[in-house]
Amino acid sequence: MLDKKSVPVEMEKVHRRFERWRKTRRGRTPIPRRLWIAAESLAREHGVNATSKALGLEFNKLRAFVESGKTAKKRVTAAPRFLELVAVPAGVTECVIELEGRRGKMRIEWKGSAAPDLAGLSRILWERE
Repeated sequence: MLDKKSVPVEMEKVHRRFERWRKTRRGRTPIPRRLWIAAESLAREHGVNATSKALGLEFNKLRAFVESGKTAKKRVTAAPRFLELVAVPAGVTECVIELEGRRGKMRIEWKGSAAPDLAGLSRILWERE
């Protein structure tokens, strides 16, 4: 087991998860998929060698997971379950729309004499062509 000082800061959380799993596992239980996914993510960012050393994993096995892409799956973002609509007093000509989705974040600030169809505008900018 590695000295805590030798584990990079970015890997500490996953390192602790592996330590807890190793303390509680019985026999030669295989590493759970969720831990492989976390290790693969770190390996893609920091390299297989550094990650395998920091997490105490076999280099070739981690490399095979990273190369095969077995655990790399796109996350499906659920549609928002709640949308807040706030009534605006007449004469207000300023608004802000913030959107967050699978492609990133977008913020639209509008200040002017007439309020455009910001919902329509944001849909046009946000959706794929």
